[in-house]
Amino acid sequence: MTKALHLEGVSVIRDGRHLLSKIDWEVAAHERWVIFGPNGAGKTTLLQVASTYLMPSTGAVWVLGTEHGKRDVREVRRRVGYAGAGLGGLITGRLPAIEIVVTGKHAAFVDSRWDDYDESDWGNARTQLARLQADHLAERRFDTLSVGEQQRVLIARSLMTSPELLLLDEATTSLDLGARERIVASLAELASDPASPPVVMVTHHVEEIPPGFNHILLLSEGTVLAKGPIEEKLTAEAISECYRLPLRLEHDGERFRAWAPKAG
Repeated sequence: MTKALHLEGVSVIRDGRHLLSKIDWEVAAHERWVIFGPNGAGKTTLLQVASTYLMPSTGAVWVLGTEHGKRDVREVRRRVGYAGAGLGGLITGRLPAIEIVVTGKHAAFVDSRWDDYDESDWGNARTQLARLQADHLAERRFDTLSVGEQQRVLIARSLMTSPELLLLDEATTSLDLGARERIVASLAELASDPASPPVVMVTHHVEEIPPGFNHILLLSEGTVLAKGPIEEKLTAEAISECYRLPLRLEHDGERFRAWAPKAG
């Protein structure tokens, strides 16, 4: 079976510094992965490589069976959904949320007048908003939405093409508790849907890992510390090594919590 992602010996080097170092990693169909680690660990760089927006310095990358650099990347990108806080600056804020979502069909960041959309496209856009519990936002201007609401709209947009792989870069960054929990609940529902594509999400907080995400890759300074099933690899010892700080970890069967014990 073709892997959704397959990386062999991937390194990214800038100014002599390894942002990623010899990464080997595979994502299979229906797996839900978390890329976890502190700021500067290389998480976003790894997602940029996986999304074909960044060519590695060394190594090879296959996305949906196509080796990066061997075919027109635009063909591959149409099959990959991508959402993250960084996309907000590319969006025309005066547009209503429903138009932001429908333009995901063509991976366009312009309003819907630039492409043709039929009734089924608009219906699909509303369906994707509903999947993210955001259908009530359809007619609201994007720039009037909270950051959390904008994130749900952007994730809905990434689902417009029925992607074969979904990549989420820090989808819960800078959100308050309520907004974070709404996103986590939406991603948990997405993860539980057998029709959903394989998903990879980036975070540096274990509290943001949605139920249903079943694999984790832990990064520190561009190097993989651990990877595999989340119930095996996400441990207090592993996150303590990631953050170079003694940490405790709790899991209630659905969600995780980490903290540093009091000294003395």
